[in-house]
Amino acid sequence: MKKGLFVTFEGMEGSGKTTAIQAVAAFLTEQGHRVCITREPGGTPIGQEIRNWLLNPDSVLQDVRSELLLFAADRLEHIAGVIRPALSRGEVVLCDRFTDSTLAYQVGGRGLDSDLVAYGIGLAGLVPDLTFLMDVSPEEGLRRAGKRGALDRFEKEDMTFHHRVRDAYLAIAKRESRVHVVDTERLGPVDCVERVLGVVDSFLSAS
Repeated sequence: MKKGLFVTFEGMEGSGKTTAIQAVAAFLTEQGHRVCITREPGGTPIGQEIRNWLLNPDSVLQDVRSELLLFAADRLEHIAGVIRPALSRGEVVLCDRFTDSTLAYQVGGRGLDSDLVAYGIGLAGLVPDLTFLMDVSPEEGLRRAGKRGALDRFEKEDMTFHHRVRDAYLAIAKRESRVHVVDTERLGPVDCVERVLGVVDSFLSAS
């Protein structure tokens, strides 16, 4: 592969992103590709500090727009320090959350002005080549998340918030051809992974 490939994984809490990323990474490594696994927020040292603060249930913001700017700062550092260098080396970057999360959570969940959020996203100057929306109902996703341990600041939001986020994700998938929806509630883990790997394999074959 002459140039890198940027693949993102989106979805609600407990949607199965981690399982899919690990499977794709193993598949691509077996095929001889160099793989970079990363996440947002938290893909850099400073990003990890931002992540710790954003996910801490005790964190309080006086202005909801501050959250958007913290995510934007994390992303700019992430792109400059991790994503673009990996792509320039011809690696496949597998990222847990990217700009679609910002749209879904900040516009859908928080109700921020879409133009403001679009500006924050535009600072990134980077669009994924391929995106998987690991779709699950908020009720099931939070049930799964709860089994992993204590809920974080976003997971603790009320169910109405989570339904708005999911609706925003599905709206993104309808208008963006790069987004492939995987129903992780109806399909079992093995079928979900097979669907994701099939799309990735077809995309690489066509590249």
